[in-house]
Amino acid sequence: MLEGTTFGKTVDLLQRSMDVSVLRYGVIANNIANSEVPNFKRSDINFESSLKRALDSEGARPRLELATSDPGHIASFKPSDWRDVSPRRVLDYLSTTKNNGNNVDAEQEFMSAMTNQLRYTLMTQAMA
Repeated sequence: MLEGTTFGKTVDLLQRSMDVSVLRYGVIANNIANSEVPNFKRSDINFESSLKRALDSEGARPRLELATSDPGHIASFKPSDWRDVSPRRVLDYLSTTKNNGNNVDAEQEFMSAMTNQLRYTLMTQAMA
């Protein structure tokens, strides 16, 4: 009933964002639990930037339309659908903050958990 409407899109985006927030909370909890494990590398969830890119491509038009004469050719512009965006777990293996090779800053992770919780609370209030 709500599909295709702006309200339906907003509700779907809120639900997806809430799911990502729950997933992100689990990743943050895992980071905190392993903050003293040697050579452990922290993880994060990448979703917002991919979603923004997909939403921006909806209204965009190609600057230059390229002709493709073969199905194997790569199209010059293909807008991505925001419904196809899914969260990705990203491992931060480049940085090291401790002498044991671990890169988890427990204080930063606790702050991320609080920020994530506040965002989730805001989204649940917006859904109500």
